[in-house]
Amino acid sequence: MNTKFGLVLPTYQSFTGSPRQIVELGAEAERLGLDSLWVGDTLAKAPIDALTLLATLAGVTERVTLGTAAMLAALRDPVLTANAITSLDLLSGGRVTLAVGGGFPGRSEPEFAFAGVPWRARNARLDDIVALWKEIWRGARSFHGRVLRYDTLPEFMAPHQDGGPPIWLAAGFTPPVLDRVGRLYDGWLPYPPDVADYARGLAVARKDRPITGALFATVYVEEDPELARRALEDFAARNYGVPLEFIQGLQVLITGSREQVAARMREFVDAGATHIPIRIASADPDVQAAQLPLVIEAVPRTVVPAP
Repeated sequence: MNTKFGLVLPTYQSFTGSPRQIVELGAEAERLGLDSLWVGDTLAKAPIDALTLLATLAGVTERVTLGTAAMLAALRDPVLTANAITSLDLLSGGRVTLAVGGGFPGRSEPEFAFAGVPWRARNARLDDIVALWKEIWRGARSFHGRVLRYDTLPEFMAPHQDGGPPIWLAAGFTPPVLDRVGRLYDGWLPYPPDVADYARGLAVARKDRPITGALFATVYVEEDPELARRALEDFAARNYGVPLEFIQGLQVLITGSREQVAARMREFVDAGATHIPIRIASADPDVQAAQLPLVIEAVPRTVVPAP
């Protein structure tokens, strides 16, 4: 099986550990055999900066892909961010993958207001930013999109990866989203609770060309159903401030024994998922450390720890 599995690091302010513990958790995930490390990006209760943390992780890891899940690219200066990503790709030896998103209606509007970015044009702006980055990485010296226009651009260094890092769209499975994924992006990173929705969406997005089918999965390994539910309820309250039932209607949450977690993830693998970033459903550093080996044992493949 060619599916890759990664760890979404707990960078938000709900995490009760230190930034150093986040870095150590990432290094341990690589040592235990995972394929990738992912960090979030937001101005809502601003977390550890995504690109700063990935640069730190680049210095303490050797093999894993380093990614954003997901970057709100519209909140950053597009040209300066292109240079930061190029630098990260060079420093990591070409290990960068970016998942970008346009924000979540009902939650992200204040973030866009903080950055002075119009909310209504967010998707067109995001698509332009991604197109701009790709043009910069091809050596373009100007760019004219629907929203962004640059008559001249700086002369950038070439990234380590030919054409620049892959860019996935982190979004749902509406027809307009899937059309954008299929035309403009290198992968799709949703988190639907229904595997049938995932399979249908991925088939549409892959209609005209191959893309990476990713899945953002929240996982908690626990054989006792009552203890598992309490853990998920606490995570929903700390991370989102809403009841668990609300999150369950939007996101794939996987819990149970290692065998049950593996079986559920395999459903998405069978539906076409080729890269699954896993978020452990806890804001406690001790729980994160205890869950990590259990999660690795639960992924539906053999993970071989590094020597």
